[in-house]
Amino acid sequence: MSTKPEKCYDPRDTTLRFTDKEDELDFLCEGFKSRRALMSCGHAVTPMSLTNWCRRQLDQGERRFVCGLMGCGAVWPYAEVRKMALLTQEEMKYFENAMAFNAPRNKPPSKPCPGCQSAVVRESKSNLSVRCTVCSAKKGRTYEFCWQCLREWKGPRPRSDRCDNDGCCNESLKTLKICPEIVFESIPEITGCPSIRACPTCGTLLQHSKKHCKNIVCPRCKVEFCFVCLKLTRECLRTSDYHVNCSGGVAPRQTSIPAPCTVSAAVPFDLSFFW
Repeated sequence: MSTKPEKCYDPRDTTLRFTDKEDELDFLCEGFKSRRALMSCGHAVTPMSLTNWCRRQLDQGERRFVCGLMGCGAVWPYAEVRKMALLTQEEMKYFENAMAFNAPRNKPPSKPCPGCQSAVVRESKSNLSVRCTVCSAKKGRTYEFCWQCLREWKGPRPRSDRCDNDGCCNESLKTLKICPEIVFESIPEITGCPSIRACPTCGTLLQHSKKHCKNIVCPRCKVEFCFVCLKLTRECLRTSDYHVNCSGGVAPRQTSIPAPCTVSAAVPFDLSFFW
């Protein structure tokens, strides 16, 4: 798969607030070359790190964009994301289609068919091959597309990892696989813990601030869990404590992402993000 050229801010753009702070959304330590600029919430980004973070949110089923720094929770307007991420025409089309087709949480998630753009619901979570009845009727043959890369299906089916299209991969699983390890400021004896985890309840990707205790509250489903052993906090505390290593040690890197659970309508959803 070819690597797209890196997007960089124009240093002469007077509408941007440039800063010498580190790129705070570069969770995978990719070291993007662009100058850093401040979002409305005050956190520093580059156009590449912002694009990657916001696309990850869309790819996890959300409609809006939330700052990835723990304790912030700022919701960025799409207009701000479009400008600060230097979205290309292709990226804008993808983002806008994703926002339009990401379904409400209490309905089955749908995605736009790449052939006709009609909303299609995935029937099996263990099969990425999805049939579009509209395109199948128009073409006089079975038309299937990949739920992951949104291109016409290639290769054998059923498959839950990828299709045979070049570049098809689960970006969230890739992030969990290659993210660097975290060093807790208050618990330095904990080693080998990935810096990004998927919430064990709803699958949202989260990063720990490195400060305070090892537990974290998911902004999406409001469930508190241990970032180290991935158990719910109440279960972890039966054999451990907030500021010590878990009795069972560090849970290995996750190789699957839990499907979002049904969340009560009484829970506010101002921190939504992703498809």
